Amino acid sequence: MTLLAALFSHYRRHPLQLLALAALIVLATMLWTGVYHLTSQARASLDQSESAVAERQQVVRADGEPVSVQDFVTLRRAGLCVMPWLEVTSPGRGRVVGVDPLAATCFGSAHPDREPWRGKLDGAPFVDIRKAAELAEGQNAQQGTLSLLISGAEAGLSLPPGYRLAAFTLGPDTGELGESFLLNLDALGILVLLITALLLRSVYLLGLAQRRDSFALLHRFGVPQSRIHRLLILEIMVLALVCIIPGVWFGRWLATGLGSGFGRALDGLFDVPLYAGQDGGWLVPVATMLAVVFVACLADVLRPWAQRLSGAGRGQGVSLVVLLLAGIALSIGTSTLVWLFVAVSLVFVAAGILAPRAIARLADWRAGHAADPLARWRYREVSVLARRLALPLVALQFAMAMVLAVQALVTTFESTFDRWLAQRLAADYYIEVPEGAAAGPALDWLAGQPELAASGLWHRVVRGRATLVSPAGEPGPAVDVFALGPIGPLVTGWQLFESVNAPWQKLAEEQGLMVNEQLARRQGVAVGDTLSLRLGSEVARFPVLAVYPDYGRPAGEILIPASVLPPDFRASFQSLSVSPGALSIATVSRKLKQIWGVEQVSVRDNRAVEALASAIFDQTFLLTRAMTMLTLILAAIALLMMGWVFFSTRAWYFRLLVVWGLPRRQAAMQLTRLSLSLTSAIALLALPLGVWLTWVLVHRINPLAFGWSLPMAVYPRFWLELGVLSLVVGLSIALLMRRQLNSPAAAPESASALSGGER
Repeated sequence: MTLLAALFSHYRRHPLQLLALAALIVLATMLWTGVYHLTSQARASLDQSESAVAERQQVVRADGEPVSVQDFVTLRRAGLCVMPWLEVTSPGRGRVVGVDPLAATCFGSAHPDREPWRGKLDGAPFVDIRKAAELAEGQNAQQGTLSLLISGAEAGLSLPPGYRLAAFTLGPDTGELGESFLLNLDALGILVLLITALLLRSVYLLGLAQRRDSFALLHRFGVPQSRIHRLLILEIMVLALVCIIPGVWFGRWLATGLGSGFGRALDGLFDVPLYAGQDGGWLVPVATMLAVVFVACLADVLRPWAQRLSGAGRGQGVSLVVLLLAGIALSIGTSTLVWLFVAVSLVFVAAGILAPRAIARLADWRAGHAADPLARWRYREVSVLARRLALPLVALQFAMAMVLAVQALVTTFESTFDRWLAQRLAADYYIEVPEGAAAGPALDWLAGQPELAASGLWHRVVRGRATLVSPAGEPGPAVDVFALGPIGPLVTGWQLFESVNAPWQKLAEEQGLMVNEQLARRQGVAVGDTLSLRLGSEVARFPVLAVYPDYGRPAGEILIPASVLPPDFRASFQSLSVSPGALSIATVSRKLKQIWGVEQVSVRDNRAVEALASAIFDQTFLLTRAMTMLTLILAAIALLMMGWVFFSTRAWYFRLLVVWGLPRRQAAMQLTRLSLSLTSAIALLALPLGVWLTWVLVHRINPLAFGWSLPMAVYPRFWLELGVLSLVVGLSIALLMRRQLNSPAAAPESASALSGGER
């Protein structure tokens, strides 16, 4: 106990260091656990949805009418294993799926090694089908959609007369898009761990430097060096466990708080709900953070790397520049995500090692050309601090660059998405054409209205599927068909990536088609190419008139005039987009009911949909914004604590300014200029790294991962915010240092005491 008390008495004398280590471990664990927990939920949701409905089929009526409970009874009495799937959308609860657990048992028994329904459908959005039916009857819920899923073991059996099989999916294939979305969250978590390791390493090294004399004294008293090392391992293990457990709890709490918005975003982006019951667990976060803490604090292999941060020879400097240029070149030339992330890692490693050295070299150069003795002293001191505070400075540089890039990406995406959403929802109202109703009479009535004829603010939309045909006549991939008619002002204002002259006029004249960016990238289609397309039973050739953006949809899509659709083209649904202007939507709705002979017409207010979509996408990036800002705050606080502690160890030198006759006020001003120079320099070095990372996210990662690109934009306001933050950190360190000039100072110490002091 005497040995333990002597060894750990350092933290009684320096409680700030213990608090800094504990706070860094707790905050970093909270951040990374939140990212890990949400990513695990999202990945489990994607996997479960794919395993639950992939390659599955449903039974539908041959006459096109929706299935009912009576159809379910008929099929079960015929001996078929079918399960009802009732999907309801409620404003308060979002998507709700009603299932019948008893009917689902035959799915599990048919495949003992694969039980997608047993033990899985026990949480939101799944409920008992009776509750979903009750919700569907409510006034605030949309009418439920009933599907009858058939077991894969019986899909080849003959069906009773009047029924046929059809594919059943929750939405389009989200594999690449969903995985890329999760990959970016994983990358954010890795960056948080990297910054955490740098900060923990810097704080712990300073503590070891201050405890070096205590270790030497214990060794003289007969304590073996190996025993001291074992006690240090025990110390950091106890500290890590004490801090990591609450950090994981806080991280799960953070994930729960952000999970509802993230779940709605996942559902809106990929048509996949965030399933309940999927838990990131405790073991992986605890084990990961323990490994990070041990590597950062106890791995001797990091010490040579830290020394290289402090300084290196000319040859090593050239190697680092070559490494930096190689990373940049690889980021430009690679066509795979894996090598792109390798390129980003190379650039970050080289920039992190070069940044402190660049500050130190520049400060030494300025000191050699300064005539004022105080200026020479200040520049030399900046050089020393840049080398000895290398790790926290690099962590702050990485955090600033990450925040700058992510904020620019999110802002660019939001503005681009808002413009695209305004284009797609240009009409005030969206009206569904009832199943089996003829759209022709409704089109004739709309064309005959003077208000609509003058403005042209309406068109018909026909959605369906088509198949690309290769030059050899072989069928290719299926694509979505988006047919419009008439081509009017609601679409002619769309942004186009590239196009021929007068593309909308040529589209209206049936001289070609347009393709979305997804199809253009995946199939290598460019403006001027000719596509062979099977529409119904006919194969037609169309020149490509333009490429238009369709952000976030992984499916290929073509835009054609509705007049070119053959009579046997099978439309999945039809709708009308109308901005009635002087006409009231009630008048339009009433007339359409009369034309179609139905009691109810589904009318959607596009302005409300636009507001909801914008809110969903705001929630999508809430996690990213929160994590990046908290990481930046964590790095700034760590630099503040490290700067204060490190400046305190050099207070003996700073007080010499007063001993040599400099007034205390001027000495404090020199310290202020010193701290501001250091933090401002690292902020300036973070700017090019952040701009380059923005370019990588926008023009390299986004097209490779998501299939669509964003316009490159820089936001000087973010630069100003980072500059203000660096000034705040520098001023805070300077204000804290004023106290050191009025208190006694011990002999100078620094983190470099582990490898030789520097004055």
